[in-house]
Amino acid sequence: MTEHQKTQRVKDDVCSRALIRRIAAMLDFESSAVQDLNELPLGWHFALMGGEVRRSDLRGDGFPGFGVPLPDLGLPRVLLGGRQVTYNHPIAVGDTVVCKSSLGKNAEKQIATGRMAIVNISNELTVSGASEAAIRETQTYFLLEGQGGHPKPAEERTKAQFEKTVRPDDTLLFQYSALGFNSHKIHLDRDYARTVEGLPDLVVNGGLITLLVTEALLNDLGVELCTLKSRHTAPLYVNRDMTIAANPFDGGWDVSVFDDANVLAVNMKVEVR
Repeated sequence: MTEHQKTQRVKDDVCSRALIRRIAAMLDFESSAVQDLNELPLGWHFALMGGEVRRSDLRGDGFPGFGVPLPDLGLPRVLLGGRQVTYNHPIAVGDTVVCKSSLGKNAEKQIATGRMAIVNISNELTVSGASEAAIRETQTYFLLEGQGGHPKPAEERTKAQFEKTVRPDDTLLFQYSALGFNSHKIHLDRDYARTVEGLPDLVVNGGLITLLVTEALLNDLGVELCTLKSRHTAPLYVNRDMTIAANPFDGGWDVSVFDDANVLAVNMKVEVR
């Protein structure tokens, strides 16, 4: 792989009905519920950004990046720090979608547990022949050294206008990782997560958390997302309850996601049409 390919990549894929059926099955929908869809549901574009880094180029933790690989930088741990998504236009079933991915500049600093680098990966999904991207997404990653992390304190909180509790299990993590071709070991290899990274269990994919929140907003609240900005502050672990708590504001929803011990894991601001 050339240096240019490591920092920028363009690929195309077809938004197929088969792909939609597989995502629907993962989310436990009957295939008949999506058989007549003409457009890719909001949030389901993650599978069109899936990693394609060959096995010999993977980092030691197995993380392939999305669109382009993350650098190693001598920092063995990767955590998702945040995500920004803008939905401009729908993607139709059968569309050829061009994904342009680029790696942003690295910023390094010293924190209490050692070195940390902040890296951004940007993706633009554009329907072939269109002049504007249908979806733009930027993910911010923290590259760290050392094991585990310090536990966060539980939050004192009042009940939100909307709350929903879900429990991601091993099968959901596997299927989401497979659909996005994400081989990051903290989502798949329990022994690695515990013995190498010092974590108590498998970590729920940050993108899966975003998808579950998006599904709740779309299906339970009936809103249509325009933009989404998230900040991840603590990991969520498999087979434990996560609670989505949302309150409206003028133009959208403020969403918080808490773990089973009431620790705040994700802050999200969603603007709606």
